[in-house]
Amino acid sequence: QVQLVESGGGLVQAGGSPRLSCAASTSTSSDYVLGWYRWHRQAPGKQRELVAASTNGGSTNYADAVKGRFTISRDNAKNTVYLQMNSLKPEDTAVYYCNEELIRFGTHSYYWGQGTQVTVSS
Repeated sequence: QVQLVESGGGLVQAGGSPRLSCAASTSTSSDYVLGWYRWHRQAPGKQRELVAASTNGGSTNYADAVKGRFTISRDNAKNTVYLQMNSLKPEDTAVYYCNEELIRFGTHSYYWGQGTQVTVSS
């Protein structure tokens, strides 16, 4: 089992640069391999969308809306995923969720955090 806890959200002025954190606590055995780790967001009245995704192998994807402004990273020693957000815009206002994929003997499991609200004021 994996628990993900996001932090770092809040009210930010447009142009700000907050960093979101997602700390993972796990009681899984060493048989698990970390696959993709991702950040999603969901704005009011909209569907949840992928913001950024990466692997420890170096594969990284970003949504067009955040490319060049957001950076996803992971500190494996701390079991924590980060989302550095720069040049925030009001349209970045959303609840941000982290997500991790664990793979064990070919079975993929996905875990989600509870979300952290980011509100960007103009």
